[in-house]
Amino acid sequence: MERRALKFGTFITVLMFTLVAFVGCLNPFAPSLEQKLDLNQLIITEQKTPEEVLQNFRYAYVMRDSFLYSNLLDSAFVFVYFDPYAGTAGQFISWGRATDLMTTGRLFHQFTTIDLVWESTIREPTGEGTKILKGFKLTLNDNGEEIRISGDALFTFRKSPLDGKWRILKWEDRSNL
Repeated sequence: MERRALKFGTFITVLMFTLVAFVGCLNPFAPSLEQKLDLNQLIITEQKTPEEVLQNFRYAYVMRDSFLYSNLLDSAFVFVYFDPYAGTAGQFISWGRATDLMTTGRLFHQFTTIDLVWESTIREPTGEGTKILKGFKLTLNDNGEEIRISGDALFTFRKSPLDGKWRILKWEDRSNL
C-alpha cells in the first residue's frame, strides 16, 4: 500500500511540475499570433527617419504594443479625422496625445488580431519636418468577426532635438469607412 501511495505521489509531483512548466511558458500579456506574419518585416527601428517611424507604427499595431506606440508620438501630437455624422454636414474632430494613447490602447485590447499594410507613399518635405501621405489597409479581427478599413493617412513628422528620433506630430486619418 505504501509503495502504491509513493508511486501516486510521484505521479502527482511530475504532473504538477509539468503543468507549472507549461503554464510558466505562457505569457498572458503577450499578443496572440493567430495570423501568419512575416516576422522579417516586423523589426523595431531606431526612428532615424520618418519611414522608420512608420515601420515601428506597423509593428506596434500588429503586435498591439502600446509602449512602442507611445514612443511614436510627439509631445504635441494631434490626431484629426472627419466625422460625416457630426453636426449637420459633418465636421473634423481632433484630439491630443493622451486621448490617442487611451483610444489606441482600447483598440489593441479589443481585437485579437490586427494587421496593417502600408501601400502607396507620397513624401513632401516641409520647413519644420516631413509630411508623408500613406495608403493603408487595416484589418481588425475579434473572434472571427473581421473589420476592414482602408484609406490614406497624412502624417507630419518632427525630429526631436533631445534624442534625434523622428516622431509623429500630426496624423490626419482619411479612412474610407
